[in-house]
Amino acid sequence: MQHLPSCPSCRQPMEEHRFATNLGGELALDICFPCQGIWFDRHENLKLAPAAVVELFKLLHEHRTDERRPLQNSMACPRCVRPLAHGFDVVRSGRYVLYRCASQHGRFSTFSSFMVEKGFVRHMTKPEVADLAQRVGAIYCTSCGAPVDIRKDHACPYCRAAFSLIDPEAVKRALEGYAQAGQRAAQLHPPQRTDLADALVSLERDRTRAERERQKERFSSASATEASVTGDLLIAGVALVWGMLSS
Repeated sequence: MQHLPSCPSCRQPMEEHRFATNLGGELALDICFPCQGIWFDRHENLKLAPAAVVELFKLLHEHRTDERRPLQNSMACPRCVRPLAHGFDVVRSGRYVLYRCASQHGRFSTFSSFMVEKGFVRHMTKPEVADLAQRVGAIYCTSCGAPVDIRKDHACPYCRAAFSLIDPEAVKRALEGYAQAGQRAAQLHPPQRTDLADALVSLERDRTRAERERQKERFSSASATEASVTGDLLIAGVALVWGMLSS
């Protein structure tokens, strides 16, 4: 029986998923859905093919209501168990958080950081932020994952990143060379502000139902109003993109 490496954060076994590479082969990535993180062995993050992006969207969408675990302050490399170093990288689409092994075994990246690294996000416009502030009380920062009160803060107070969301146009460009997804990707359009807000509210309702089923009792926030919802921009964006890909 294959031994699965432990998640750097929660120390539970990760799931192995195989993805296509840009050289025509495949590689195995270790994923922890409750922690929303991916372990990349050295340079694996540079080898994924556009086809892998489609599969990743599918997986994230399928696990959108999974119980979430907060990331621990101290993380360990699943290869050598040495502490991971917390750091930042900056690309054109923004700043993102990552955790590197000092022995160069690889890096641990959250789903949102991976999306920023690959350029699948864009900064939200002022009208989009204003619209969400009226309907959604708080969101999760796409860069570091921290909850932010969008009604008071105009950028993440923890990592200072601007609010961003998955950009279907960027996804479309990444998928242009992927034959099976090409026709569907050509139909993508940026999400409207109301679509994003609706996706966030719908996401939280799905999570509430899932949590209520897990606990077999009334969830304390089951009747929360839309203004008190904490929205995950990453998963909401995934839902929008996956809905258009599969339509």
